[in-house]
Amino acid sequence: MLPVSSFRPLGEESPDANVLLLGNHPSLLQLRSEIESAARSDAKVLIEGETGVGKEVVARLVHQASARRRHQFVAINCAALPDALIESELFGHVRGSFTDAYRDKPGLAVLADRGTLFLDEIGEMSPRLLAVLLRFTETREIQRIGADRMNSVVDTRIIAATHRNLPERIAAGEFRQDLYYRLHVIHITVPPLRERGDDILLLFQHFLTHHARLEGVDVPAIDPSAEALLLAYGWPGNVRELKNVAERIVVRGLQGPLTPDRLPPEIRGVARLRSVAGNPVVQTPLSRHPAAEAAWDRMIDGRESFWAVVHPLFIDRELTKTDLRHIIRRGLEQTQGSYRKLTDLFNITPGDYKRFLAFLYQHDCHLAFHPFREPRGSQDSRVARASGA
Repeated sequence: MLPVSSFRPLGEESPDANVLLLGNHPSLLQLRSEIESAARSDAKVLIEGETGVGKEVVARLVHQASARRRHQFVAINCAALPDALIESELFGHVRGSFTDAYRDKPGLAVLADRGTLFLDEIGEMSPRLLAVLLRFTETREIQRIGADRMNSVVDTRIIAATHRNLPERIAAGEFRQDLYYRLHVIHITVPPLRERGDDILLLFQHFLTHHARLEGVDVPAIDPSAEALLLAYGWPGNVRELKNVAERIVVRGLQGPLTPDRLPPEIRGVARLRSVAGNPVVQTPLSRHPAAEAAWDRMIDGRESFWAVVHPLFIDRELTKTDLRHIIRRGLEQTQGSYRKLTDLFNITPGDYKRFLAFLYQHDCHLAFHPFREPRGSQDSRVARASGA
């Protein structure tokens, strides 16, 4: 396995830097193993993960560790350009093929010959472009826009990434199933930041240090109460959001330790202290998700089953995946990461335990239990510090 010491931190400024994942959470160790495995092959790779988790970083890692590392890594964001421009950028055009085509232009696929072509947000492509891309994945033939024949054949490895659920888009007729199977040779899922436990603090400290050095200021110490809020926040923008928050704090130029009042409002408001069975715990509120709050109250206070409350609302799309993850996270906070106890909390019969887990896995709402299983003494100590005790 690639040694941890060989990984430089995520977030280097140069696109050519060896930008690697920083952290020690088990999900990161698994991700490193998958990167190493993918790098040994020339097979196509499909990377899935939420916006901001570092899918392009993972793609670069695969390229940098592969036999193609001496050749170019070429990336294109398929969501940022209109169809005609994407096709021209990918495969090139000949002079006079359209307005402003003043000269022949090779496409990115040609520039990536013997290297890697990274297609970011492939789930946003139109059906016509998906058909064009399918042919290219099968033949590697390049025909520029306006050309009357095939121009060349390239040796390009394809790595694609998306934050979409592609099987759902296939079912809705918005993505080609044949292309999905072409790309889905090696599959890598990048975990969201909220499921990486104390890696949040490790990354945050790195970004604080990085931006403090750029600004020529001292690196602020992080107060334990601010640490508790950083760990409790859901980080919907993932690592990208974490980096931006660290930069915002540094450029404000405030002196002294980083206390909760210096954190952005969305982070300051994410946690509240609540007593459960006589023990104070940091609780993630659902106040910004009223449908989830109502479903939670019906289960916990009304003693209704998860299957009678949450499941039908989710199927009817009155609850989103984000809502469901908030409900699961709040339950795991109370059960200290135990899914068995969570079924009791949600009034699910023991015989439905496997069905419950399968439902969560199916909809990508099964959260890692490790962040919720810190020792009781450690948790109480952290919350005591957060409350100023």
